[in-house]
Amino acid sequence: MANNSLKKQAEKRINNLKKVISHHRYLYHVLDKQEISDSALDSLKHELYQFEQRYPEFITKDSPTQRVGGKPLDKFKKVSHKVPMLSIMDIFSEKELEDWENYLKRLDKKAKFEYFLELKIDGFAITLVYENGIFVQGSTRGNGRIGEDVTSNLKTIESIPLKLNIYGKLPTKEIEERIKSLVEKGKIEVRGEVYMEKEAFNSFNKKLEKNGEKPYANPRNLAAGSIRQLNSKVAVSRPLKFLAYDIATELGQTKHSQKHQILPCLGFQTNEGKICKNLNEIISYWRKVDERRKLLPFQIDGVVVVVNNDTLFKKLGTVGKSARGSRAFKFSPEQSTTIIKDVIFQVGRTGAVTPVAVLKPIKIGGTVVTRATLHNEDEIKKLGVKIGDTVIVGRAGDVIPDIIKAISELRTGKEKNIHFPEKCPVCGKSLFKPEGEAVWRCRNPKCSAVRKKFLYHFVSKKSFDIEGLGPKIIDKLIDESLISKTPDIFKLAEGDLIPLEKFAEKSAENLIRAIEKSKRISLSRFIFSLGIRYAGEETSIDLANYFGSLKEIEKADIEELERVPDIGCVVAKSIYKWFKEKSNLKLVNNLIGVDIEIIPPKKVEKKFKGKKFVFTGTLVGMTRDEAKNKARMLGGDISSSVSKETDFVVCGSSPGSKKEKAQKLGVKTISEKEFFKMANG
Repeated sequence: MANNSLKKQAEKRINNLKKVISHHRYLYHVLDKQEISDSALDSLKHELYQFEQRYPEFITKDSPTQRVGGKPLDKFKKVSHKVPMLSIMDIFSEKELEDWENYLKRLDKKAKFEYFLELKIDGFAITLVYENGIFVQGSTRGNGRIGEDVTSNLKTIESIPLKLNIYGKLPTKEIEERIKSLVEKGKIEVRGEVYMEKEAFNSFNKKLEKNGEKPYANPRNLAAGSIRQLNSKVAVSRPLKFLAYDIATELGQTKHSQKHQILPCLGFQTNEGKICKNLNEIISYWRKVDERRKLLPFQIDGVVVVVNNDTLFKKLGTVGKSARGSRAFKFSPEQSTTIIKDVIFQVGRTGAVTPVAVLKPIKIGGTVVTRATLHNEDEIKKLGVKIGDTVIVGRAGDVIPDIIKAISELRTGKEKNIHFPEKCPVCGKSLFKPEGEAVWRCRNPKCSAVRKKFLYHFVSKKSFDIEGLGPKIIDKLIDESLISKTPDIFKLAEGDLIPLEKFAEKSAENLIRAIEKSKRISLSRFIFSLGIRYAGEETSIDLANYFGSLKEIEKADIEELERVPDIGCVVAKSIYKWFKEKSNLKLVNNLIGVDIEIIPPKKVEKKFKGKKFVFTGTLVGMTRDEAKNKARMLGGDISSSVSKETDFVVCGSSPGSKKEKAQKLGVKTISEKEFFKMANG
């Protein structure tokens, strides 16, 4: 009975997934519209594929895994593809890559597998037909067998040759003779992607926004929108390019890699590729491409892995509308879909209550994600999300994952509404929401969650930086009644720690030494450790540099605080209010009373005065924090985000989107070496 129940649930999930995917594929392939990201749609397709593998009895001809694209639009002449334009099945992990190879080896036990890898450019697939060396027809993929004639639009793209010529040396004499024969009298069909480079795409969108028009979501949509319209003057006005990756004509080639040698000889741009003998070589290349893909001029979302031997590739055949001998080895997406299993409410050091979604584990951006923030009650209402929903989860860089969209079409009726608590989930006191804010807070200063989170913050690296005193040890010390407030930390002795579980004499000695060492602290880090609302690391540094001592900050009124660079009205009020609370002043005095020495800021050189720096990527000579301090000591300002006010973006290895944004805004980017030359020169 249990198996039948699971089977019914699987069948229902498969049917719902098919409906949702078909809807979004129609928008994407037929109307050139997009409501969810490519990576989110890939995630849904992948889930459907996995279900169908487990329950093959539910695979139907109308499944999105069994077809490519959508029906052609009536406004275009239909074109039949003599050689079908097949889709490529996605894989997302090294394990799936290994499973695929094992599957191929079961199909042909005697074969020796060699692979060719090429970049999977995120463009618009088309095929080009040349008769007697002249470009006569270009068409879209359509449903894989029937596409749309878009010849006039494709003729406007400079990178598509109107006549085939032979440039350079071809792989073999046989291939050379065959091509010469077909160029004189015959047909040659070339396939590839129409795309737009990232820089050109950004410039084009800027023009649209300037004219009050809606920008395109991504370069692929813009390329598709340019090709799939009737007026060729639209296409000629846009900087489109073509990149070839396949030849659908027998030219004597025996390996897929030879096609990438032939294409440039015929006058086509083709993407880089690499022959790999085994899975380790594939994985190594995939990782290298992933590391540098942001530096490429065009968007890619993975590498295509193809069985290099053409005879073996054909022998392996197809399943549905996909070739068995190729896979798209995707990079970990920045968005994916999963299910909300539960929602818990966490209390932070300022009393803020944050709803957190507990997720069915998924991999995003190379990291396994099990939780995502729902921010606040207003966000839950805005998303209309429920426990049990299938949701799109996003994660960019090191940012905490969050819920982007609930896919309500996949609901079963068993989902539960999320009820925001009226009382603190830890101490039970009533919550309050300050006027003009979206966050509910616990106002109880003795709330154990608030106290714990504050202690975690107090000992953290950017505060007192007490090595060996992390959240687990703090929890233990609280449970044993050895600490309850911050000054207690500095009164600990080795004898207090040794009796505790997992504490030996040496570890107790090391922790007490670390606590003693932390008693000498800079003014900026001391301010940051106090956990003043809105006073982050940079604000704490600004306060220390401006006032020079804690007493001067205590005496300052709101007007004086607003004179500090980069401190506005809201932050100034928060700092002023904090220092007017008697309990907070008592905390400061108690800390100073345990022999804490607060080091005033050093006088800085003015070499970088008025210059704003952003650091991105991995630095070699020193850590990013050390480099920031170097810039500060020379009078520079540090920012975490790039804007028109930024003077320099210092780029280490794998700089990511900040470098791209700097180039887009015309902000100067410099290397780590150039920064140190400026600093030390």
